[in-house]
Amino acid sequence: MTYWDLADTPPTGDDPLDALIVRLAAAYQERRLLKHHFDDIGSAAGRAGELADPDLRVSTSDEVLTARDYLSAYVLESTLHHLDLIAHLRGAAEPPADGLARSRDLLEKIAGAAFPASFSDKDALLVGTGRRAPTDAEKDQLGELATKLPLILG
Repeated sequence: MTYWDLADTPPTGDDPLDALIVRLAAAYQERRLLKHHFDDIGSAAGRAGELADPDLRVSTSDEVLTARDYLSAYVLESTLHHLDLIAHLRGAAEPPADGLARSRDLLEKIAGAAFPASFSDKDALLVGTGRRAPTDAEKDQLGELATKLPLILG
């Protein structure tokens, strides 16, 4: 899987794509519009994924990979977005368990190391991508992997 590049520093917002993302997010003045868009795109991607030959070669972001690997990257990205969207919403539905598990698998491949079994899939994703700082106990469990975190996916 070569789709993801690891960056050394978080985005600064100076990159034109970073600025575009902020403007696009601000365009959704009502949460229900963003939820509808996210649901619509996710449903369409799911239907396309079911129909695609998993070994078909696809090109994206100057990379060529199989549809299987592209869809795995899409699951990781959409799962992280889902976690971002519900971070401050009490009672909001969590991402599907299988999406969390697949996302953890892929993040571990990107990291080149497994997260401790004591970490839930969600916590592995949140801590692994810097969306949540590890506790002191979690840092101890992470061992050397803690020095590689957060994984800044680009």
